[in-house]
Amino acid sequence: MATEIKVPTLGESVTTATVARWMKQPGEAVAADEPLVELETDKVTVEVGAPVAGTLGEIVVAAGGEVGVGAVLGLVVEGGAAAAPASVHANPAANPQPGVNAPPTPSGPVARPATPPADKAPLPAAAKIMDERGVAAAAMGAGTGKDGRITKGDVLEFLARPAAPAAAASAAAAKAPRALDAGEERVKMTRLRRTIAARLKEAQNTAAMLTTFNEVDMSAAMALRAEYRDTFEKKHNGIRLGFMGFFVKACVAALKEFPAVNAEIDGDEIVYKNFVHMGIAVGGANGLVVPVIRHADQMSLAQVEKSVADFGRRARDGALKLDELTGGTFSITNGGVYGSLMSTPILNPPQSGILGMHKIQDRPVAIAGKVEIRPMMYLAMSYDHRIVDGKEAVSFLVRVKESIEDPRRLLLEI
Repeated sequence: MATEIKVPTLGESVTTATVARWMKQPGEAVAADEPLVELETDKVTVEVGAPVAGTLGEIVVAAGGEVGVGAVLGLVVEGGAAAAPASVHANPAANPQPGVNAPPTPSGPVARPATPPADKAPLPAAAKIMDERGVAAAAMGAGTGKDGRITKGDVLEFLARPAAPAAAASAAAAKAPRALDAGEERVKMTRLRRTIAARLKEAQNTAAMLTTFNEVDMSAAMALRAEYRDTFEKKHNGIRLGFMGFFVKACVAALKEFPAVNAEIDGDEIVYKNFVHMGIAVGGANGLVVPVIRHADQMSLAQVEKSVADFGRRARDGALKLDELTGGTFSITNGGVYGSLMSTPILNPPQSGILGMHKIQDRPVAIAGKVEIRPMMYLAMSYDHRIVDGKEAVSFLVRVKESIEDPRRLLLEI
């Protein structure tokens, strides 16, 4: 008896994946739940395990093929050894399984009807982007929203396609690849890298992005950390006291005072969040990812530091889960760990603000009329000027600066 290996649910707004590699070959024995195939999505890498014990039979989708949720990847033959390994199909669409929708081909996501029902208008957020980018509803087809309505995700997905109007804005993009010079090589972009590129371009195209800068004296935070680092680690079972925890708590306090920085635009409405889901940008094995600390406003400093350390470790191992990368309301990125002295962070849509931390460097500063050498850090905050006014953005960054320079303010909530 053969059991199908199917693509699992991939998480919020993720509908397709690329088969990165098979860990077993047809005819090899497998245990139940043993990882068999690795899928690369727009966000993370997902391992799909064997549904039952047995031997790997036919591989339906080879490495490099694109698949949709629920598509059949291969078969596991229960019991004894499988028959002679069946052929491996490079194009799953050419070998549809009975009763299973064929997965999308690399040219785009799952096909939709040619035109949506006349009374199914796009959702407000989708309509706004379509109007800004000149996308007609007829070109989109039916959406994935309720009753076939077009969602914001549908529009962004459409714009990210190579043949989409936005992508085709440059005719040069459609021309044949140029010949390589000596010493050059061509490597296909991963899904994660393509998604990062599309998201960053989306932020530039849709948000009125502006950045404000300040600098913070890290003396008090560094002294507090040095004094209590060992005690903190012993008290909290090995959790290390870093600086990210201070900045998360400082941002949480500032977001409560300036709620527009924690809000987002949806069509012609502003959605305010009465909670803080803090995105922390970390370098992963395949690129930058932004896992989210949910309800950071309800966490202690130790809980925040534990979450940050856990995310960093699992990002390096490629073990983050899809639902941990969605739903953020504000983000923090720390280019200082790589030596950056100053940078302009790019928004993570639909968020309206992101804080950039940088390298701590000793610099001469004027203190009470005297020049002193202090450990200083430049801070940068990029924000969506459509929703956040300059006064709010500057005041927000000043509050963060004040909290870091005098951590007692966080304890007293002032």
